This record gives sequence, structure tokens and C-alpha cells, in this order.
Amino acid sequence: DTIVEEAGYHQMDGLVIGMAHRGRLNVLVNIIEKPASLIFAEFEEKTDKDNLSYADVKYHLGYSNSRMTTSGKEVKLSLAFNPSHLECVDPVVTGSVRARQTLIGDKDRSKYMPILIHGDAAFAGQGVVAETLNLMNLEGYTTGGTFHIVVNNQIGFTTLPDESRSTLYATDLAKGFQIPIIHVNGDDPEAVYRVVKLGMEYR
Repeated sequence: DTIVEEAGYHQMDGLVIGMAHRGRLNVLVNIIEKPASLIFAEFEEKTDKDNLSYADVKYHLGYSNSRMTTSGKEVKLSLAFNPSHLECVDPVVTGSVRARQTLIGDKDRSKYMPILIHGDAAFAGQGVVAETLNLMNLEGYTTGGTFHIVVNNQIGFTTLPDESRSTLYATDLAKGFQIPIIHVNGDDPEAVYRVVKLGMEYR
């Protein structure tokens, strides 16, 4: 919620989100504000059979909506559709944002922002993450800054951290690109709130 509110405060037009399965339904209902009744209908296969998403895994589905922020700015929100292949949505989301910026002539890259939500093991282990980070300062691909959130539950499916990466932190990969990294305890919502505001100010 804080990212959306901060986007409105900074007069952004929209946010495009990419994420895998963990927490997806929560984001759909509580952030994108997709009606829960529609999600349940999709699970019960009561939606239109001509819809391309009818037979897809429900944790793959995306949604777009607009939210009015407390600053009075309407912010467009899109959660990208995502396949089971972890992290392959990353360049899709950043490319989508870059296209939106180009279409509206947003040369300072301030009107749309990508948000990527990663799992700890996937962030460190999937090569497409590094490939996407490498595009950040290239003139033909930059979006003006992507907001990355790495949710670290200390396990990658069934693999422990000391069996899945050679670094202490999953986010150490980002140090090679001189990206600022802030570690915050998810059980401390006030700290998370402050970090999000700091991240948005930095961006």
C-alpha cells in the first residue's frame, strides 16, 4: 500500500508488478483490488470458457486496475501474468514499463515504475535476474529505476541457503551493480514502511 501511496504522492501514472506465486493472491486482492469473488469464480472454473486464462493455473493470472490515492492522484496498477518459470517475468515487466514511458514521451522515466517481487533462492539462483539488472543503465532499456522486493523465507522450495548460493545474503548479487540494498525484518511493519518511503525517495 505504501508504494502505491508514494507513487501517487510523486505524481506517477502507474506501477507494473511482476512476481511469482508466493503472496500473489494477497497482492491481487489487497493491492490491485481484484474482487475476491472473481478469483473464487476462476478457481471454480465459473468464468468464460473463451477466456484465454480459463484453463491456466490460477497463480499465473494477472490483473489491471486503478486506485485513487490519498494524495488525490489515480494510479494505474498492473500485475503481470506469470508462468511457472521463476523470474522470467522480470524483463517482461521492465520492458512493459519502458514501452509505456516511450508511448507517453516520459523521457525522465518518472511516470511509470516497475516493481519486482522475488523469492530469495530465485533472486540468487536464476540467471535472468542478473541479465535484467544488467539492462538498468543501458539507454535503450533503462526504466529510471526498478523497485525490487526480495522476500527471504530462508528456503528455496526444499533447498537451504547454504546449499543454494555462495554468498551470505541472497541480495549480494545486486552489489555487483552498485544497487543500494536495505535489509528489513518483515515482522516489523513500521520499519518496512520507513524503508519503502526511503526507497521511493531514492528512486
